[in-house]
Amino acid sequence: MAAPRLSDVRKWPATVSVPQAATALGCSRSQLYELIKRGESPVRTLSYGRRIVVITHDLVRVLEAT
Repeated sequence: MAAPRLSDVRKWPATVSVPQAATALGCSRSQLYELIKRGESPVRTLSYGRRIVVITHDLVRVLEAT
């Protein structure tokens, strides 16, 4: 799956799944989950029980810097 354009990511909901964020960042979902687990994620996340979501605004900030 091709990485979405920044203009597309800006239209996403306030939070997105880790796999969706990983696609935008150009990494695998397992790699992003591992970064989150180690506290080294480039994006902020929220946890709801076992579910983890990525804050889209933070994802946009990271993508703008690249």
